[in-house]
Amino acid sequence: MPLFCLHCLDNETDGAERRAATRPAHLEWAASIGEACRMAGPLLSEEGKMIGSVFLIAAESIEAARDLHAEDPYTKAGVFGDVRINETRWAIGEGKPA
Repeated sequence: MPLFCLHCLDNETDGAERRAATRPAHLEWAASIGEACRMAGPLLSEEGKMIGSVFLIAAESIEAARDLHAEDPYTKAGVFGDVRINETRWAIGEGKPA
C-alpha cells in the first residue's frame, strides 16, 4: 500500500490555540485509524514550540490520504494553515514495512 507524508503547518493567526483546544480529540482520532498511521508527531520550531504535525499514512491513493486528513479534528478545527501531502517510499530505517 502506498505511503503518504502529510506535512501540516499550523496557521499563524490562532493555530496554537486551536491545537491546544482540539488536542484530545486529535489524539483519539489518530489512535482510531490504527495501522494506517505509520508515524505521527508534532513539528517543532528551533525553540521547541509546536508549529505543526507530520504523519506517515498508508492509504490506497492520494485521494484516500486527503480524505483521511479531512477527518482529523485538527483539520476540522482549522489548526493548519499550510498542508502538503506527497507520496513517499520508505527506503531505509527502523520500522520499514516488509
